[in-house]
Amino acid sequence: MSINPHPFDQLTPELILAAIESQQFAVDGSVTALNSYENRVYQIGMADDLPLIVKFYRPERWNTAQIQEEHDFCFVLKAHELPVVTPIRNDEGQSLFGYEGFEFALFKRTGGYAPELDHQDNLAIMGRTLARLHNIGATHKFIHRPILDSQNFGHDSINYVAESFIPFEFKTTYLNVCQTIMPMIEERLAGANNISVHGDLHVGNILLREDIPNLVDFDDSRLAPAIQDIWMLLSGDQDEQQAQLQKIIPAYEAFRPFPYTELKMIESLRTLRMIHHTAWLARRWDDPAFPPAFGWFDTHQYWQQHIADLQHQLQALSQNQL
Repeated sequence: MSINPHPFDQLTPELILAAIESQQFAVDGSVTALNSYENRVYQIGMADDLPLIVKFYRPERWNTAQIQEEHDFCFVLKAHELPVVTPIRNDEGQSLFGYEGFEFALFKRTGGYAPELDHQDNLAIMGRTLARLHNIGATHKFIHRPILDSQNFGHDSINYVAESFIPFEFKTTYLNVCQTIMPMIEERLAGANNISVHGDLHVGNILLREDIPNLVDFDDSRLAPAIQDIWMLLSGDQDEQQAQLQKIIPAYEAFRPFPYTELKMIESLRTLRMIHHTAWLARRWDDPAFPPAFGWFDTHQYWQQHIADLQHQLQALSQNQL
């Protein structure tokens, strides 16, 4: 038995099935863990229907109002015919449920595959989809969910890593590069027009099926510049990213003016994501699922590479690159 048990240790198959049954679903007893670390996600076999997906939210990460706001945003998007995978609502209209101290949501299983974003049609499809999403995000702004900014993604992350995690021999170099980077990021993000965005739109959160990009996992949705959802579609060197943008922009502008003024924010947002991701791993290192899955983390090689990546970002910010 673990000396300091993690809350997710309580998620036994029996508890998981009992939670589903509490919402009047007849399960067949099968529980298959899916690839998820921040939360816990399972495919549950149904006695007389297709399997369901259940998502148990990490305790104390979001409060109930923040989770419900995520759900409500998805429902609004779906009502405007955006291809969004939404939670199941019961007869009372509830989509967020509680059981034995856990909050959870249920979803219909959705098929699809991660799109190849270097394909012109896929980039155009995503450009149109995001423009429509951002039109809604600009008029339905989150009240309870946070802003992606230099404080919560940058300073808070840096302070946690420096005070609680990074090996002593790397601390000074890490702090020096971060202290140089952060004023540059703050300058570029100043006056950002923050709207409700997906927030974590990597290819793993896009399920392409019959040329429809079903968007999943709005768990990181928050207020941020619209370009946050766009830059994550880009890959490769600067020339390749410019070419990709030239495919996205005209498709985006079919529904919404493209945020050209936010292009200068891309490297800042990329850098914040890198800083935040390292702090995320550090904060979750007591979760038994993390060390086996991220065995490369918290090694000398990792910290050397992370600092080198931040130094590269410092150069990119200095050159005002995309």
